[in-house]
Amino acid sequence: MTDFNPHQEDNVYDSNNSGNLEFRDILEKNISRRSLIKKTASGAVALTVASSLAGCNDSEDDVAPPKAEEPAINPIAQPNELKFKAVDKNTLDMVSVPEGYDFKILHAVGDPLHPALPEWDENNIPAGVSYEMRVGDNHDGMTFFGLNSNTQKYDAKQSDQGLLVMNHEYLERQDLHPRGTVFNQNTITEDEVIREVNAHGVSIVHLHKNPKTQAITINKSSLFNRRITAATEIEYRGPVRGSTLIKTQFSPDGSKTRGTINNCGNGYTPWGTYLTTEENFDQYIARQKEGEKGDERDAFTEHALVRYKIRNGRAGYNWQSITNPTLIQDKTLFSRWNSIVSADKAENDFRNTANTFGWIVEIDPFTGEKPVKRTALGRFAHEDCRVSRAIPGQPLAFYMGDDSQGEYIYKFVSDSNWDPKDINGGYIAGDKYMNSGKLYVAQFNFDESTGKATGKWLELSMSNPNITAYDKYKFVDQADILVHARIAADAAGATKMDRPEWVAVNPNNGEIYVTLTNNSSRGTTHSIDAANPRQYSDDDDATKLLRGNINGHIIRFRENADDVKATEFVWDIFLFGAEADALSDVNLSGLTDNNDFSSPDGMWFDDRGVLWIQTDDGAYTDTTNCMMLAALPGSVGDGTVKTARAGTGTQKTPTGLTLDESKLRRFLTGPEGCEITGVTMTPDYKAMFINVQHPGNIWPNNQPAHLLTQGKGSTRPRSATVVITRKDGGVIAGEALETAKA
Repeated sequence: MTDFNPHQEDNVYDSNNSGNLEFRDILEKNISRRSLIKKTASGAVALTVASSLAGCNDSEDDVAPPKAEEPAINPIAQPNELKFKAVDKNTLDMVSVPEGYDFKILHAVGDPLHPALPEWDENNIPAGVSYEMRVGDNHDGMTFFGLNSNTQKYDAKQSDQGLLVMNHEYLERQDLHPRGTVFNQNTITEDEVIREVNAHGVSIVHLHKNPKTQAITINKSSLFNRRITAATEIEYRGPVRGSTLIKTQFSPDGSKTRGTINNCGNGYTPWGTYLTTEENFDQYIARQKEGEKGDERDAFTEHALVRYKIRNGRAGYNWQSITNPTLIQDKTLFSRWNSIVSADKAENDFRNTANTFGWIVEIDPFTGEKPVKRTALGRFAHEDCRVSRAIPGQPLAFYMGDDSQGEYIYKFVSDSNWDPKDINGGYIAGDKYMNSGKLYVAQFNFDESTGKATGKWLELSMSNPNITAYDKYKFVDQADILVHARIAADAAGATKMDRPEWVAVNPNNGEIYVTLTNNSSRGTTHSIDAANPRQYSDDDDATKLLRGNINGHIIRFRENADDVKATEFVWDIFLFGAEADALSDVNLSGLTDNNDFSSPDGMWFDDRGVLWIQTDDGAYTDTTNCMMLAALPGSVGDGTVKTARAGTGTQKTPTGLTLDESKLRRFLTGPEGCEITGVTMTPDYKAMFINVQHPGNIWPNNQPAHLLTQGKGSTRPRSATVVITRKDGGVIAGEALETAKA
């Protein structure tokens, strides 16, 4: 996410001061709407109802896909160059893909995930409660999980059917509700709150792929289809479970909570579960209390709340304003969003609401079990979470970014060593690898005299004297450190980064890549350093003079001895975002018109080793819409030390090898006003999924009708998932291998 984009409700400024709720049309055929909602109280109903109605037949979706044919080439082989024709920069209100490729819109916000629900219609916006089985808003990170038709379990080699699991980050509120552009959160209604709560979270969608045409269809009748929302009950596991810091009126023993919100980047585990990340949760939470001092707390608690941007007096999304609900009996579904002290102890109010968000959430898409918040991985504005290569007999490491200006890069290393027998182990495997281990934060160093770029992993535990001696906050135990991981990282001495966002792990060598999207404060409140070396200005638009690290960069590092347990690493900067015509000390990567970009955000390595880079930009959008590029990286240390523009001075920095257009080129541009985010593929590399978030104008309805899979005409823009295939049914970005074979 970026602070330049006017559509965003990001909260990326520098703070570093170092329920499952009606299916209206279904229920009218079975029981009354009001009686069902009253029976559920918390609103946790839809999975049960959907299961009972799953016999509703969708003849097209129920056709079993034909047996897959052997691929013509080895889909695991990495191409030695990129041969597709680079997509030109453009500001068109459409998706642009390379010649020889095609795309189709799979689904958009509000589309139904059950055959008995009517299609989304902007002239009859469905009730908020129906979004418990409708696609959520602002599609983001996602993963395709192959499904074995015999075992009904995860199968990493299966491409002909699978579960597409995706995040829904936040809301386009004026496009979501019936009253449209006159929406005002000060007068938000109960139905609107329910719709907003349900439009957050995660969608699990059962897909089929035709192995001959590569066409993707949704199986709406599948019992696998479900939604996790901001009302879903979720269990805590790990060291924070039972801590006084997460006890609430809903869970006096601190064992569970409700909901996941602001789900941005994602991850997946080698045992076949999905990891969703809770990013800028603070924007939802109110802290409103009458009185001269409002909700003022003791000094340490106040420091912690402000460090996580929960300032006294904030209104949040105003969900807490529904004080006399008529659709749902449980008033705490609304009151929980006000985090004030209103009772004698935490077990009797929601003062700890903020502490219930900001976690990595594990979801098993193959079962109906409630999700799990993995507390050992720490609490902050999680943008992404990527696991290291799964090597039998070695631990797993989980790499994570905290997306805000001046925040940090983290890793968690499991105590247990990987055992392939744990594939399909579900939450039991999650307990094994994610409940016990060590949490670290990164510190980057550079010796200009030798040109060596090294780093340290600083442990976040009570054994770190810098943490126990910290004067701004008094840590009590490890649970306290995990709840307030940002503050522990402050104390440890971590390096402030230019908004760490998505993480990717190179499957060929284990190196870790992190997008640093941009930072307008670099060179002012955040000092220049080799890991964040640029400060410059862009006056292309005189009304919006940008300064700092405008276009962002991608940093990468390699653990010493390729051991995830290592506490030291080496690093360089893989790519610098820049305009092609920028000065050479800004365009340090030598980008051209066919591969220049700005504000890298989403990022993913496919199993061949092709790196896909997506942008969420506002600095270069006068020239081009947001995009996705493909890259064939080398390794840390393959470049040279260069000199970057740093305001009126310079900064030496280690850079990766300059990639020509055969190793880095633009694959896609999105429609006007959007962010391109989320990327995954079927294991045969013949169908790629990407998300178009917060498009402008009326996209996707301005696309030709044959590209739309469902939904009626609309004048409202809608976030959507796009499926990309080759017209000849070939492997995406595999042209070089085919040429070599021919």
